[in-house]
Amino acid sequence: MPVLYIVSTPIGNLEDITLRALRVLREVGMIAAEDTRVTRKLLSHYDIHSRLTSFNEHNQSARLPELLTILQANDVALVCDAGTPGVNDPGRALVQSASDKGIEVVVIPGASAVTSAVAVSGLVEEAFFYLGFLPRKKGERKALLASLALENRPTISFESPRRLQQSLKDILETIGDRRIAVCREMTKLHEEVFRGTVSEAIEHFEQPRGEFTLVIEGKATGKQDDTDAEELALSLLDGLRVQGAGARHAVEHVTAVTGLSRRQVYRMWLDGIASTHHSGTQ
Repeated sequence: MPVLYIVSTPIGNLEDITLRALRVLREVGMIAAEDTRVTRKLLSHYDIHSRLTSFNEHNQSARLPELLTILQANDVALVCDAGTPGVNDPGRALVQSASDKGIEVVVIPGASAVTSAVAVSGLVEEAFFYLGFLPRKKGERKALLASLALENRPTISFESPRRLQQSLKDILETIGDRRIAVCREMTKLHEEVFRGTVSEAIEHFEQPRGEFTLVIEGKATGKQDDTDAEELALSLLDGLRVQGAGARHAVEHVTAVTGLSRRQVYRMWLDGIASTHHSGTQ
């Protein structure tokens, strides 16, 4: 029976690919790539001439039936531009559809920006919390970060150079000046791992370039006090208000996250509205 192979590819250095991955890429009837231009460089480097087609967020609806048809008679390898397909890319749709049709799905593991950053950061002992890319909108980003202010596990996220400075400032504002590892251009020629505090990272990356993976220290273990919870609640409510959330949704969410009473959170919500209205009339 044909197999759908989920093949991990290098995140930068082309040597970071397994022998098994190279064999599979040579043997399959079709390679479905996020960007054929990126994958073709890898295939050319290893003299691989398998058929290649694109499968990405722009064409996945049209391309999905074609690939499922190919899978009736031939193996297909799914690859993304870097790392493992199905993690922060549209590969999940093909994996789910193939699985639903009874097609065997096999993963070929390899390089990962997440685990590489975790290993090199020195901040993760056991569990960690993975976010993917931080939200693009400031209000959504701050609300998400604020919701993690009491999280004891280190947090891992991706960020673009264009938003790195603002995201670091939002981290500083919402969860404080914690230790952070900022991993830039991992495994590539200009690889850099910055270790320090969030404020130091803001100063260091004045003109950021490349791709970034952030490892943010978790909150120090210890009993949460009322001041922590109230400060977090205020920050969350501000973020939700910016997003246009209604009172009911905001109060329920913040109550669940902070453990404060619904009445107390609702009073904070009303105080925030009054303060905003007062500021707007000055």
